[in-house]
Amino acid sequence: MIFTLGINHHSAPLAIRERVAFHAETLPQALVNLVDAHPVREAAIISTCNRTELYCSADAPEQAAHWLSEFHRIDPGQIRPYLYTLEQPQAVRHAFRVASGLDSMVVGEPQILGQMKDAVRVAAEAGTLGAHLHKLFQRSFAVAKEVRSTTAIGANTVSMAAAAVHLAERIFESVGEQRVLFIGAGEMIELCAAHFCARKPRQVTIANRTVERGQVLAQRYGAAAIRLDDLAEVLPQHDIVVSCTASPLPIIGLGMVERALKARRHRPMFMVDLAVPRDIESEVGELGDVFLYSVDDLAQIVESGVESRQAAVIEAEAIIELRVASFLHWLEGRETVPMIRSLRDAAERMRRREIEHALKRLARGETPEQVLEQLSQRLTNKFLHAPTQTLNLAEGEERSRLLSAATRLFHLHKAD
Repeated sequence: MIFTLGINHHSAPLAIRERVAFHAETLPQALVNLVDAHPVREAAIISTCNRTELYCSADAPEQAAHWLSEFHRIDPGQIRPYLYTLEQPQAVRHAFRVASGLDSMVVGEPQILGQMKDAVRVAAEAGTLGAHLHKLFQRSFAVAKEVRSTTAIGANTVSMAAAAVHLAERIFESVGEQRVLFIGAGEMIELCAAHFCARKPRQVTIANRTVERGQVLAQRYGAAAIRLDDLAEVLPQHDIVVSCTASPLPIIGLGMVERALKARRHRPMFMVDLAVPRDIESEVGELGDVFLYSVDDLAQIVESGVESRQAAVIEAEAIIELRVASFLHWLEGRETVPMIRSLRDAAERMRRREIEHALKRLARGETPEQVLEQLSQRLTNKFLHAPTQTLNLAEGEERSRLLSAATRLFHLHKAD
């Protein structure tokens, strides 16, 4: 059975989501631990700023919930109210909706599809992606492609990056007059840099743990690249700060910002923290001269674009329903595989024994015609012995069911 266990922006606030987030460097080992230590046959984990979801093939979903609490060293009671468990049909539908951008904070955003593909790649490399989940995700990607190519789900999408620029323009008259500091060099920061730099800010700086990667992004926008170690020194020089790293702990603390504000003589700072767990201590938002926004805060901005996409959402949901039915049919077919394999193995054993018997008869000098005739008769009798005996012994309703099944299995037709 496929199921999904998760927590997302619909079910939990940021303070809870960041406690169960997985960091890229620990994810492979987490997957191996989940599969090795618990009755989980296959597993993949998607962990983003908006969601942490475990996709598993297993018989006991509650075991995964226990593992999640244990792995993050959290009392199960603290996260249980926020968790959702989706069993097979709902789990398949959910995967298709997530890949298509229907379950995102920004409806129709394409970024989650790349994040799902990354999660699948990590699971495959960790050896925890089996046939069922592999097929589920490949179908999810195909559905997402179909939704995007046949509906307007991605039209006029308000991205997190665009929302951040919109908020900045509420604080400052012109982004073009400000100095912007980006912390991190991942995909989200690249998107934000593209949006902010379109406003031609006065100065742009990229701070990253690996300065070489920061330089690649900096060269694209004529920016300066620095190390994270130099953050405290350059922070006072910037009016806008956008941060999104994979750090397990805050990078910017209350004390650092207080010192920066003092050096700035309390000129306002606009800060956007798109990381989960957060890069900027939440207490920073209580300072009078700081405007701090998290991913959840940006949701209020992006909601304004949802209504215009409702017709496309309805079309997308209809596509997904059809594809869910198709995938569930494939899963049901997979359940018969062991039976089909067993049936074929039994038939193969019978065939080999009869071939050996026929070869011995040929060796004794019997004519090929006689041997072939007896071979065909013996094979027919042996193949049909078990089903005919079962039908003869059956009574009542069981007999009717078996007769109906035999008619379908052997493509029999009643005589006119």
